[in-house]
Amino acid sequence: MGLDVERLRVLVEVAHAGSIAAAAKRMGFTASALSQQLAKLEREVGDRLVDRGPGGVRPTATGELLVRHGEGVLGALHDAEEAVRGARRLPREHLSVGTFASAGKALVPTALATFRRAHPQVRLTLLDIEPPDGYGLVTSGDLDLLITHRYPDVPLPPATGLHRAHLMADPLRLVLPTGHRHAGTDRLTLAGLATDEWISGGPGVPNRVALDGAARRAGVELRVSYETRDYAVTLALVSAGIGVAVVPDTTLRSAEPGDYVVRDLDQPIARDIFLVHRPRPRPPVSDMVAHLQGVT
Repeated sequence: MGLDVERLRVLVEVAHAGSIAAAAKRMGFTASALSQQLAKLEREVGDRLVDRGPGGVRPTATGELLVRHGEGVLGALHDAEEAVRGARRLPREHLSVGTFASAGKALVPTALATFRRAHPQVRLTLLDIEPPDGYGLVTSGDLDLLITHRYPDVPLPPATGLHRAHLMADPLRLVLPTGHRHAGTDRLTLAGLATDEWISGGPGVPNRVALDGAARRAGVELRVSYETRDYAVTLALVSAGIGVAVVPDTTLRSAEPGDYVVRDLDQPIARDIFLVHRPRPRPPVSDMVAHLQGVT
């Protein structure tokens, strides 16, 4: 079996994009050309690599295995290019950063503005990436820096071959309607809110997993009556007096004012924010890491 690197790149791009059309647009090819490359790679491997459906393209079990190895191969090529660039003292002209929404509002703008003043020659790209996605993009070298998070009781994704550094703890703060019976209390217990209706993500959503874990440790069962993973919707529901919720502090920093008050729990819970990049990053990646650390 002889695997073609460019066809591996096509498979990785399709897996990351979720569709052949999106990958083709990103790579500057037609969708039919990428389909032909995938078909050739499948003949080389002797197995089907992707399943096509109404929701897009998903790798098969064999495809997922090859995507993981392909990301590593492309990452190694990226490292080789960077090593040559460093040996020739050539500056980087592009930096790509992936971030989740609330960090994109609370942390990234100041860091990007500071970075741009220091590196006006570097072209910046910002991608919206909701955790736990994005690790494969860093592995393949398509993304230079990933800002991601992990809620309590949710396992961290593997970061094989990558460097993952803790940036900050992001407290989950209690949000109550302004007319709530405990609105005037600074610090509250989950037990004291056990009869309230709660707003959180659905079962298995990371913020719901964290809330359920905190309630379990407090020895109470909370009633989640309204399920949404969108914190803007959550705050709108709290402002309308529909229920109570826990919301990350970074989200609250950039949220629109509403008819709610923010209080602390007596047993604090927090999600952790991480920076993920390839080992031993050179400028400007290391510079962006330093700017983000300076914002927190």
